[in-house]
Amino acid sequence: MAGGAFLSTGTAAAATTLVSNSCTGSVTGQMGDQVAIDGASVKTLVTNGANNAGTVAIGSWAGDSIAKNHSIPVGQVPNAAGGEVTGAAIGKAVRTALANSGTWGLGLDWNKTLNSVENTVAKGCGLTLLAGNYVAPSTPGQPGNAGTPQGSTGTSTSPGGAGGNLSNLNPGTAGGTGGSAPMRDYSGIPTATAGTAVAPGVRYPANGTLPGDASAPQAGQGDQSGQGADIRDAGNAQSLASNSASNDVQLPMLLAVIVLAGVTAGLVRTWVLRRAG
Repeated sequence: MAGGAFLSTGTAAAATTLVSNSCTGSVTGQMGDQVAIDGASVKTLVTNGANNAGTVAIGSWAGDSIAKNHSIPVGQVPNAAGGEVTGAAIGKAVRTALANSGTWGLGLDWNKTLNSVENTVAKGCGLTLLAGNYVAPSTPGQPGNAGTPQGSTGTSTSPGGAGGNLSNLNPGTAGGTGGSAPMRDYSGIPTATAGTAVAPGVRYPANGTLPGDASAPQAGQGDQSGQGADIRDAGNAQSLASNSASNDVQLPMLLAVIVLAGVTAGLVRTWVLRRAG
């Protein structure tokens, strides 16, 4: 890429024109600079376009004519970080320059020849424009302590209007990520160990003892006297004291045998009398 400065006439300020030796690639300049291409960079494309027009045009004459033009304006560096000059814009600029050259290479049907040249150049060209003096706008910074509005106490206001203390919040980042509250601590809550299935009502006992604890009294161990109302064996039966041997016949048993013998004797006597009569 080659650059040249041309001074305008009169009192106008100097304008810079950047001339590129190729119709492809990139051109770096200052915002507002004019961009042009050397006609020699599109000589082959113009020659091919004229030959492919299907007219009596002489492509070599058209190519030589456009190569004599060393500054064909095609665009301007934008007031931004970058931009582009499309192939269509370059093709149109080359068409205009070739039409103004007055070459005999266009033949008799010069309009058809120019259309073919424009389309051929448009397909083979395209420039990227870069502004070397572009400065990106600064991002507004986050207000610090010095930027606190007058009358502000540094505490947040809830929707209800009450202020809250934010001293326990984690600070946010410079990229705009907001702060966050610290995680809650649940380590002081007693829970059953993993793998122990217990009823919901006994997961958190008042005395702090979980089911299956070896230190807690178990069912069926020892006398129930002295045990609390919440820990006892199933049932409340107790054996009666007895001084007799386990094989002695007690008085109720003797009375039952005597009554049974009397009833049996009466039945036999009644049966015998009925048979005799």
